[in-house]
Amino acid sequence: MAKTHRGIGIRAQHNRGRGTCPVCERTGVKVLYSREVGENTINVCKRCNAALSHGKLQDAIADL
Repeated sequence: MAKTHRGIGIRAQHNRGRGTCPVCERTGVKVLYSREVGENTINVCKRCNAALSHGKLQDAIADL
């Protein structure tokens, strides 16, 4: 894969996909992973997405 095409999907997003994760509240991370919380869909960072997939951080996401 050529390096010129890397990240082309996130270049069009606001701040190139970077922001504050609503679960861990870290700033400046890529929040690209969509998770469903009740009826809403939120974008979380890579670490929180993995933790939620493994059943962790359920209490943190319940507050959202």
